[in-house]
Amino acid sequence: MSRIFIKHSFVAVITLLVLAGAGPVNVGGTPKQGAAQKSSPEMDRLKKIYLGSWDYSEIYPKTAFYPQGGTGTGVYTSELGPGGNSIVNRFHSHGATGDFEGLLVMTWDTKESAYKSYVFGDGFPGCVVQTGKFEDDALVFRSEFSAEGTTVKLRNVTHVSAAGKIVSEEYISAGGAPEVLMLTVDAKKRP
Repeated sequence: MSRIFIKHSFVAVITLLVLAGAGPVNVGGTPKQGAAQKSSPEMDRLKKIYLGSWDYSEIYPKTAFYPQGGTGTGVYTSELGPGGNSIVNRFHSHGATGDFEGLLVMTWDTKESAYKSYVFGDGFPGCVVQTGKFEDDALVFRSEFSAEGTTVKLRNVTHVSAAGKIVSEEYISAGGAPEVLMLTVDAKKRP
């Protein structure tokens, strides 16, 4: 269960599976042959933050979830999904929680007027779905799910800390307890 809490939200970050060979389509319409689709301004904003390959470090403060605390390192790559309407992030880390591999897909949901992210990892079945919006200059994703009969709430806050650097902080609340910082990730873009 702890791998879900720590890894599912490394926003800041993570790439994979795009439907290979699928052509561009109109939502609710017929396929567009040879026409380039334009991504939304919301997706353009994410591209400026995430695209590229990144090295990152993780810091786990001492908490009830990690009484000893810990550190880790990893790599993630962010690429455009089909039509530029999503960002696909693949990541791999090694550290306090062992080796972990995952995939994060982020997109803009026009019906909800919010970002959605879908997080897949090798340490848990299915995916964790998050909903996000920019709050000032920080992208904030929230999710809520049940684990072992307890309601768990996560909040991930990601912001650009300097040119080519982002910081992502993961907060957790379980069973109605006050929210605590569970993980900080510092990422640096590769040249």
